Amino acid sequence: MDLEIPPWLWVATLALYATLFTIDLLVVGRHPHRPSTRECVGWLASYSGIAVLFGITLWFFAGHEIGVQFFAGWVTEYSLSVDNLFVFLLIMSRFFVPAALQQAVLMYGVLIALVLRAIFIALGAAMIARFSWVFFIFGAFLVYTAIKLATQRDEDEEYHENRLVKTIGRALPTTNDFHGTKFRVTLEGRRYWTPMLVVMLAIGTTDLLFALDSIPAIFGLTRIAYVVFAANVFALLGLRQLYFLLGDLLDRLVYLSLGLSVVLGFIGVKLVLEALHTNSLPFLNGGDPVPVPVPSTWLSLGVIVGVLAITAVLSLRASARAEVAER
Repeated sequence: MDLEIPPWLWVATLALYATLFTIDLLVVGRHPHRPSTRECVGWLASYSGIAVLFGITLWFFAGHEIGVQFFAGWVTEYSLSVDNLFVFLLIMSRFFVPAALQQAVLMYGVLIALVLRAIFIALGAAMIARFSWVFFIFGAFLVYTAIKLATQRDEDEEYHENRLVKTIGRALPTTNDFHGTKFRVTLEGRRYWTPMLVVMLAIGTTDLLFALDSIPAIFGLTRIAYVVFAANVFALLGLRQLYFLLGDLLDRLVYLSLGLSVVLGFIGVKLVLEALHTNSLPFLNGGDPVPVPVPSTWLSLGVIVGVLAITAVLSLRASARAEVAER
């Protein structure tokens, strides 16, 4: 389903995002600290409430199909973002980031991630608009990722610095210690970068690697770049609070990778079915569409929410039994 988004709506939406991120930056920059559980819940509830209102507004003005696409995309992106937090924890540990500064690191890292994701979304939308067969590639990649995620879920995760982070770490004069939220400081008359820059880039660029499966996944739920971008922004907005709120809970979500693999596998199959349904490849069915059933957006939303809910319940029950057995 195609929807022409008027320029004024893009401008208004970007203004909303700029306002939310500016408020976040002012709060974090003025008083760096490790947020309390109450603070995290408050911010998370606020962002989630704004996202729900945004989805309802889309539902009312653009139709229920677009509204459901947004909610399905938002839930999918949010759930996949939770898996990112494992690696973010490793990055914070790898660079010995003080607890009081982790909130600021995540905030700047999320801003970088958002810019990189926006570029990725624009490229993906352009490819889909011009080459409908790209859904075959996206679908196959998601199914492969799902199988890999399911079969490797018991392996220990380890963070490896990407080439950009390694290059910057070697090329720029950097201090050994953090100096608050500052990126540059003057020591003995010489200017140095602080580890804040390197960690921020590590968070932002690592998130892009996760977007290699999350963005194709959301394109399996909607082809509208505006909806894809909006769902990604709202998922990233609450990621910082989720990091602190779920810090201890992440270890208890023992079946998270398995649940996410089911979601990715389902969307991957849906992408392949959609590609068959709109087929134009001359060597496949003579270039004619293949009459296969394609899961609706409503069904997709139900499967995603259902799988994640079952995953959470089973994970917490398994963790509770493990704790009882250890006593």
